Amino acid sequence: MQLFYNPSINETATSFVFDKEESKHIVKVLRKKEGDILFVTNGLGFLFTTEITLASDSKCTVRINTFERQELPKHHLHLAVAPTKMNERYEWFLEKATEIGIQEITPIICEHSERKVIKTDRFQKILESAMKQSLHYYLPKLNEPVSFKEFIKKEFSGQKFIAHCEETDKKSLKQELQTQNNVVILIGPEGDFSVKEIQSALEHHFIPVSLGQTRLRTETAAVVACHTVVFKNED
Repeated sequence: MQLFYNPSINETATSFVFDKEESKHIVKVLRKKEGDILFVTNGLGFLFTTEITLASDSKCTVRINTFERQELPKHHLHLAVAPTKMNERYEWFLEKATEIGIQEITPIICEHSERKVIKTDRFQKILESAMKQSLHYYLPKLNEPVSFKEFIKKEFSGQKFIAHCEETDKKSLKQELQTQNNVVILIGPEGDFSVKEIQSALEHHFIPVSLGQTRLRTETAAVVACHTVVFKNED
């Protein structure tokens, strides 16, 4: 099944028109025609089965035949991940985390962050593409970048963890996780969190955790954390 994305469609609609770029892709590249069936999600859990009524490369129009809604996971995974020096690595994390299953992402700017200016427009496109490719019907929420200090002061319901590389007493993430619960996990930059940041996180009741026996890159650690939470909740 090939999945398309249109954020403006909802369960009360009977038809809608794709924008010019998507219309051209559908008609010129995929060679779809009147009567062909397209599957569309709005990123809010809905899957719409639609039929092309006008195969125009500037305004491809479809009629909505049926729709269904996927249930939300019983857990909410929020990863707060420091931007990597190379954008490609962060984009890889966004793609893989979306494929695995994540609900919310916040780029956090830390003391050791080498990249402090983030443009989220391209990140958003990567999330949309990964959602369609992996046939998810929920688009992860991408928040605007925020400083570490500001982030840890926010109110969160559920479990709060910080994964760092300091040789201190840390628990295993997979052992500490509670299923069907909300989870927020902090992942630091290439230079790791500063000692001051780690202490501040602990004062805000974040639990220090290990993601395994080896030292991981920022983007790898984020993907491992994501997979651990999803896998644990599938048991």
